[in-house]
Amino acid sequence: MRVSPAPTLYRGHEGMWMWLVHRSTGVAIFFFLLIHVTDTALVRVSPEAYNEVIGTYKTPIYGLVEAGLVAAIILHAFNGLRIIAVDNSTWALRHQKKLAWAVWIIFVVLMAGFLPVHLGHVFGGE
Repeated sequence: MRVSPAPTLYRGHEGMWMWLVHRSTGVAIFFFLLIHVTDTALVRVSPEAYNEVIGTYKTPIYGLVEAGLVAAIILHAFNGLRIIAVDNSTWALRHQKKLAWAVWIIFVVLMAGFLPVHLGHVFGGE
């Protein structure tokens, strides 16, 4: 006799993956804000240390981290709007797949506009 798996709402469909994206981008943004508040507060303790920390942020590795932060914010924001729509509209609930694709398309378009300019500043020294 085969035992069926426990019933679950998510079985690998768009809703589950977008839930995972939303939670992981939210955690990444939270940790950025924690670091940002800490390094900004450093200016009150030691302006020299603050300037040193800010100086380290002007390296290419931090430029890539900034690009990741922008990506996380864009995904989190537009996926949040999708979640609001799904929570408040039966139409959106029935069209989650289309809405998930819309989030990813918006993400790609915005990142395609942002990355060349940002990476030009990071690696081009402009």
